[in-house]
Amino acid sequence: MSNPAVIGLDIAKNVFQVHGADIDGRCVLRRRLRRSEVFMFFARLPEALIGIEACPGGHHWARELRSLGHDVRLIPPQYVRPFVKTNKNDAADAEGICEAVVRPNMRFVPIKSVEQQAAMMLHRTRALLLRQRTQLINAVRGHLAEFGLVARRGARNIRELADLVSNTSSEYLPDAARAMLVLLLEQVREAQVRVRQTEHALEAWAKQSDSCRRLMSIPGVGTISATALVLAMDDPKRFRSGRHFAAWLGLVPKQSSSGDRQVLGGISKRGDGYVRTLLIHGARSLTRWRRKSWQWLAELLMRRPTNVAAVAIANKTARTAWALLARGHQFQTMKTAEAT
Repeated sequence: MSNPAVIGLDIAKNVFQVHGADIDGRCVLRRRLRRSEVFMFFARLPEALIGIEACPGGHHWARELRSLGHDVRLIPPQYVRPFVKTNKNDAADAEGICEAVVRPNMRFVPIKSVEQQAAMMLHRTRALLLRQRTQLINAVRGHLAEFGLVARRGARNIRELADLVSNTSSEYLPDAARAMLVLLLEQVREAQVRVRQTEHALEAWAKQSDSCRRLMSIPGVGTISATALVLAMDDPKRFRSGRHFAAWLGLVPKQSSSGDRQVLGGISKRGDGYVRTLLIHGARSLTRWRRKSWQWLAELLMRRPTNVAAVAIANKTARTAWALLARGHQFQTMKTAEAT
């Protein structure tokens, strides 16, 4: 049996499936491995092209196998599915990965370093804490509404909810319910403290990064957005242009065209949804606070609804961010650019 030139590796928690093919595409290897056997198995194989789905654990195994001299590439799972011929199982998935990795037009996911993954954990942790805080606030608001007590919406009005819990008499809010609401409010405060801790860590990281400092000079981009952009973009040169990066983030219209009939819908929402959300939130702040001071923004809002304008600004911000990082430029405001 000849050694495989291309290998599809379907990873999981404990059981891994290997499918190997020679240079002509013929299957020469099928094997099921336990987690403890994977590293030693590939250490004994000659160097090969290995494809792995970009799923949890994919970056770790890509780094491990790359250290053995193999050429490892991560493939988005949605691009593997068309190559799975039969019903979904580990062997069929591994075979599909093996076929997909050799396609000349296949798109791959850059392998993240340990440092990049650690930095992204700050963002993921902050996002999780914000969701938990929102759940707790909604729970307090819903429980108070059962007793006819209502406060203004929004996390910034949590003080009103706390005042209702502490100041409402036992006639309207029983002591048993008050005790549970106090417990929920304490969890809200703990979540807020942890959110601030993650934000302080991101601020410290941004101060040490020249790329983050340049991105933060763009209107609508703060510490959170700048650090997320740097981590998501990684190497700007892997994108052909700023438009390519904006399309990768899903900030371009989704097409449903045929022949001469061009049909454009809403944004595609592909790529990194977390970064896309941050850019759109930053753009919304511009539509609120800069609509009078920026003539072009005022004219845009006269032609388009606010949400459409916010997406357009987010698209422009993404293209600007790519230009700054790819070319090493400093951001210039419109007036400064005209003066030079």
